[in-house]
Amino acid sequence: MGHETSKPALRAPRIDFHVHLSPSLYEFEHSWVTDWMKLSHPNGFEQFCEDYSDPGRFEDLLTREGVDFACVVAELNEMTTGICTNERVRDFCRGRPRLIPFCDVNPYLFARPADELKRLVNEDGFRGVKLYPTYQQYFPNDSRIYPIYRTAQDLGIPVLMHTGSSIFPGTRLKYGDPLHLDDVAVDFPELKLVMAHSGRGFWYDGAFFMSRLHKNVYMEIAGLPPSKLLEYFPDLGRNADKVIFGSDWPGMPHIKRNIEAVAALPLPSGAAEKILGGNAARLLGLNC
Repeated sequence: MGHETSKPALRAPRIDFHVHLSPSLYEFEHSWVTDWMKLSHPNGFEQFCEDYSDPGRFEDLLTREGVDFACVVAELNEMTTGICTNERVRDFCRGRPRLIPFCDVNPYLFARPADELKRLVNEDGFRGVKLYPTYQQYFPNDSRIYPIYRTAQDLGIPVLMHTGSSIFPGTRLKYGDPLHLDDVAVDFPELKLVMAHSGRGFWYDGAFFMSRLHKNVYMEIAGLPPSKLLEYFPDLGRNADKVIFGSDWPGMPHIKRNIEAVAALPLPSGAAEKILGGNAARLLGLNC
C-alpha cells in the first residue's frame, strides 16, 4: 500500500483592501497631508509620486510587495485631505483585474448619492464604496446615509467605512465611533460593512465587539502596526474570520513588511491566511 501524502494548504491571495492613488493623481491635496506623507518617503518623494502615477508601474510595485489584488479608493474630502475623483480611480483601474476600484459618494456633493453609487457600479465598474464620516462630518447612522447602504446591500458590494482617529485638520472624531454602526448593521443585515482602521485610537474594543456581534461587520487593520495588533486586540485569533488586511499606501508604504509581520503573529493555524486575503476574497467575490 502506497504512502499517502498530504497536500500543502492552499495559500490565500494577498489582498490589500485599502490603497490610495499617488498624490500626483489627486486634483489637489492639502499641504499637511503631503508633509506627513513625505516623512515616510524622505528620499525622492516627487519621483516616487511620479513613478506610481502610472498603473503599470504600480502593479509592478504590488508584485514586489507580494500583493495579488489591491482595492483602490477614491476620496472627495475637500476640507481635510484632498480630492481624488471617482473618474481618476476608474481610469487608473480600467482593464487591470488586480486593481479593484472603490468609489466615494460624499453626501454633501451629490443630490442623490445612492443613485450616483448605483451608476458608478453599473456603468463605471466600481466594486465597493469608501465612506469618510470623520472627514465629511456626518454620523454613519444618519438617516440621510441609509439610501447609500440600501443600494450597496442591493448591489452586493462592500462598504469600507473610516472609523477612529485621524491626524488631519478638520477631522471630527465624534463621527468615528464604531458604535454608530450598530444601527446600520441591524437595519441592513446583508450589508458587507468593513471598519477601516478598526476604531483606531479610542475604540479598538468597540470595533472588536461590533465585529463579533454582527455577522456582516468586519475589522480592517490599515494604518495599525502589526506588532501592536495583539496588544490592541488580545483575542484577535478567535476573530480571524472577521479581520481584513489593508495598508493605507502610500502613507504607510511598507506593504510587504506588514504582510510578513501579520503572517508571523502567534495566531491559530490558518488565521493569517484569512486575514491577509481569504476574508477579503470572499467579500469581493473573487474566485481565486
